[in-house]
Amino acid sequence: MKILNLFLLAVVFSLASCKPSAEPKTDTKVAEIKPKTEVDLLLDYLAETGDYVNSRKFPSMIKPETVFEGLDSSMYIIDLRSPEQFKKGHIKGAANVQFSDIPSWFENQIKPYEYDKIVLVCDHGQKSSYTTQLLRLMGYGNVYSMRWGMAAWNKDCAGDRPWSALTGSEYSSKLETKENPAAAEGDFPVLNTGKTTGEEIFKERIKEIFAKGFSGIMLSAEDVFAHPDSFYVINYDRKDKYDFGHVPGAIRYKPGGTLGIASEMRTIPADKDVLVYCATGHNSAFVAAFLNLCGYKAHSMKYGCNSFMHDKMMEEKTRLSWEAFTEDMVMGYPYVK
Repeated sequence: MKILNLFLLAVVFSLASCKPSAEPKTDTKVAEIKPKTEVDLLLDYLAETGDYVNSRKFPSMIKPETVFEGLDSSMYIIDLRSPEQFKKGHIKGAANVQFSDIPSWFENQIKPYEYDKIVLVCDHGQKSSYTTQLLRLMGYGNVYSMRWGMAAWNKDCAGDRPWSALTGSEYSSKLETKENPAAAEGDFPVLNTGKTTGEEIFKERIKEIFAKGFSGIMLSAEDVFAHPDSFYVINYDRKDKYDFGHVPGAIRYKPGGTLGIASEMRTIPADKDVLVYCATGHNSAFVAAFLNLCGYKAHSMKYGCNSFMHDKMMEEKTRLSWEAFTEDMVMGYPYVK
């Protein structure tokens, strides 16, 4: 009996020692999931429709030589200049369409996909690049901007503003070479379209952008260098060119790895004017159009680096493949009045 009692006592002790310990405390907080903003929905939509801005087709530029060689083919030319400029000299067969009328023209006046290429031209290639970006995002995959504009088609079409008069080196000595970090990630701009799908938001923003017009989109080098702190300056070019010398305070954003990527775009301040520049003003106009579509207050620098460091571009034209303007880029192609 004594042995049995000892056995039972041992069993009880063993069971007591095997009692599971108290469950560890768990954090019952659930990570807060922020609702998607209109910009999030817009970026999702643009990615779903092809992510043009991170493809090899971006930016969609075409040289005057290629345009001239293709005039007898299925090519349609749209001239965005003023009626006065158009009357003084334009490419034969070109249609003179103002920026705000472009969406209606594509919807009601032409059948865009009947043409192999639709080429947009303007005075120096800035407005045509801005417009081409918007049309490409709208799904018109055969639209191109003519590099250097009508000022390179024929010197007579440049009037008193030839490309040679737009190049300058006034600020070559004011460049810096240090690398500047991007701003911390913040919120996207607030879009107030009231729409709930990416497609609806996109269509509304396109209407707003074209209705707003092109005025104020382009800024000069003088505007920027006079008050560089007034802008969030984006250098949109290769790293070796950025390292060679850039606008004081400029942050380099990698071509093909910025637009449409939420984490990258959130580092662009929503509450500050954004100034984008490249070598010519062409690529930066594409970028400014995309950023404005997303609600940023974006501008493109007129004529790019050519307008403020042309001498340095010429010195390193071969080594860094600078797109430095030279007089041999002006063709003597025929035009009509």
